[in-house]
Amino acid sequence: MTESGRRRRAGYDGTGPGAITPDGCAVELYERLPAGDEPDVVERLVPAGAHILELGCGAGRVTHALLDRGFTVTVVDESPEMLERVRGARTVCSPIETLDLGSRFGVVMLASFLVHAGDPAVRQGLLRTCRRHVAEDGVVLIQREPADAHTRVPRERRVAGGGVVRVVSAEPAGPGVDAIVCEYDFPGARWTQTFLSRPLTPRQFEEALAGAGLAVESYATEDGTWVRAVPVRGSGGA
Repeated sequence: MTESGRRRRAGYDGTGPGAITPDGCAVELYERLPAGDEPDVVERLVPAGAHILELGCGAGRVTHALLDRGFTVTVVDESPEMLERVRGARTVCSPIETLDLGSRFGVVMLASFLVHAGDPAVRQGLLRTCRRHVAEDGVVLIQREPADAHTRVPRERRVAGGGVVRVVSAEPAGPGVDAIVCEYDFPGARWTQTFLSRPLTPRQFEEALAGAGLAVESYATEDGTWVRAVPVRGSGGA
């Protein structure tokens, strides 16, 4: 079954050429988006050559840059069409929330602001998967939204390849959750995406981590968007 044949998640939508995932992501778009500074941040925060479990890898936007820097990467995504674009990594097709590989990793990465999932139960499932798969002496890297992500709208930025990424609006879609509308204009193609995102104060974020048996070791970037979290000893990995 193609992505377009799968049921779209409530509150999520996407338009444009090619396959669209159930959460509104366009596969061809994510092939075009550049890695940005994420690989630089990861390289600074984890040991050289570490084995990284990347949760929600998409089309390998960050994966390929990490492989080029000498890391071993196991990637997880629920979209087989996304995983078809990934080269050089072990791929696992699965929802993140239910993943259980039966093994631990020195580094687990939950990027792309996935921790801001609109459904709190999904967020906790994501974090429990991080805890279940991180070694007791390992680290979980989590990418948070900037503090003004839902208020500094509309905004746009240009990316490599001649693309323009716009955040068009952020409107309430329920208690504590917003519907975010984005547009992506590239030469010869245009996509849109609507998704749900739940802002988290530092306290709310840390409480969510604690509920999954994790704790903040450090806010690792000046803007606080990247966090090094560690397992709480005795919390287990269930």
